[in-house]
Amino acid sequence: MNLEANNMDEIVALIMKELKKTDIKAGCQSCESPKNGVFSSMDEAIAAAKKAQEILFSSRLEMREKIVASIREVMKDYVVELAELGVKETGMGRAADKALKHQVTIEKTPGVEDLRAFAFSGDDGLTVMELSPYGVIGAITPSTNPSETIICNSIGMISAGNSVVFAPHPGAKRTSIKTVEIINEAVRKAGGPENLVVTIAEPSIENTNRMMENPDIKMLVATGGPGVVKSVMSSGKKAIGAGAGNPPVLVDETADIEKAARDIVAGCSFDNNLPCIAEKEVVAVDSITDYLIFEMQKNGAYLIKDKSVIDRLVAMVLKNGSPNRAYVGKDASYILKDLGINVGGEIRVIITEADKDHPFAVEELLMPILPIIRVKNALEGIEVSKKLEHGLRHTAMIHSKNIDILTKYARDMETTILVKNGPSFAGIGVGGEGHTTFTIAGPTGEGLTSAKSFARNRRCVLVGGLSIK
Repeated sequence: MNLEANNMDEIVALIMKELKKTDIKAGCQSCESPKNGVFSSMDEAIAAAKKAQEILFSSRLEMREKIVASIREVMKDYVVELAELGVKETGMGRAADKALKHQVTIEKTPGVEDLRAFAFSGDDGLTVMELSPYGVIGAITPSTNPSETIICNSIGMISAGNSVVFAPHPGAKRTSIKTVEIINEAVRKAGGPENLVVTIAEPSIENTNRMMENPDIKMLVATGGPGVVKSVMSSGKKAIGAGAGNPPVLVDETADIEKAARDIVAGCSFDNNLPCIAEKEVVAVDSITDYLIFEMQKNGAYLIKDKSVIDRLVAMVLKNGSPNRAYVGKDASYILKDLGINVGGEIRVIITEADKDHPFAVEELLMPILPIIRVKNALEGIEVSKKLEHGLRHTAMIHSKNIDILTKYARDMETTILVKNGPSFAGIGVGGEGHTTFTIAGPTGEGLTSAKSFARNRRCVLVGGLSIK
């Protein structure tokens, strides 16, 4: 699949067209069964997942491979349905973009092949380092990427030999439960154990806390805001935390401005800016800023110059300094309409010039609103970008042909993902090399998680034999 940014619209349109031909089921075959992975009690869900994990771990690796292959295959029929359900339930995002996210998650999330063993041999024998499962993992998932996160977590965690208990965001309950049910259907088709992936019928903070405290949960994985990440990191258990970001994109005078404009609009507007990796602010060298804005307007950006309109926009989309949930993940045209500005669907992002202390630059909005900050030169741009990223070490982008600036930006930003001369989504394998994930663990250091992130290192030593050097 060719995933270049300049044909992204064609890609998502093709996916929607082709998959709409499929007879999408109203629900999975197992939904009326009590064994569909959805429980009324968190303790019962964990107990069932523990039993399933024991069966999986006693099986051959071939079983894990079959299960993962089945998840990939079965999920193909639900790429569009889950995307549309997610938008309908949460009121956030774009169905076509979510469908593409599902597609790349299914295709590019690593499986069992990610679990590589290492060996040391010599006069004293043979030592093998292998990756072994934790057991039952408790995973907290967001409302912004509910089904995508559950799919990629399930593939990775099962590949590592674990079962998983999902504690989804209550705002994405239906989408999350539906995804878990489909995965259970896929596991069943592969001959795997029942309840390898489970969730709770009524997600809540109380049920999430109950999951975190259960002694049978050996690992916690949180994809979401800083609060939930802090909770799992202070749980006393092995924790992976994938927190928020505020990714800047720096554009200097050596950049291909036309391409930079296309990439920035595509990346910022992708799923209406819900991905935590998406461009949240532009830092541009003054000499090219006017041309960059001109090119962005040609590619679906709507420029607001009037200060009074900008002030009204600020008052509308921010409440007490935080994003107004009524506009999180909404189309740019929807936001503009509430400002009294009517535009067509070709408008993907709202842009405005701002200073480095403007709330649009400082806050992660999760909306297709992009402030543009002028700087004298690239060195000042690096300083401003670093300040706006807030030390979260999540994601940053840069458009430049200057090797020295590219190098300094990468070293100074210290982000988990750094995309050079491309849109932000290239950092998760959409039009860029590497695997896909929606659990990007900057706070705990695992980076872009995969199966090996959900396994523990074990050393097996045989003394005095099997070395044939």
